[in-house]
Amino acid sequence: MTKIDLDAKGGALSRRAVLERAGCALGTAAAVSFGVAPAQAAKMSKGAVAYQNSPKGNQRCDNCTLWQPADACRSVDGVISPQAWCKIYVRKS
Repeated sequence: MTKIDLDAKGGALSRRAVLERAGCALGTAAAVSFGVAPAQAAKMSKGAVAYQNSPKGNQRCDNCTLWQPADACRSVDGVISPQAWCKIYVRKS
């Protein structure tokens, strides 16, 4: 017996709907893996990224690719200290 997924109205999902949902999921995963969140996506909390107010060696927010002067991050919500660090740190090249 084959299981058929149903849409919100109770009907079977079309091949197009399945492919659109898969494409959206893959695009979101790719954006997150490259450190770029979609514009409409919510930023992560400081707790989710293990944010700390002190640097980890030479790793500091102000030399991370996600840093936005003067006190913001593209991916983390809230006020971000330039001397802080979190686990999604990506060194500027």
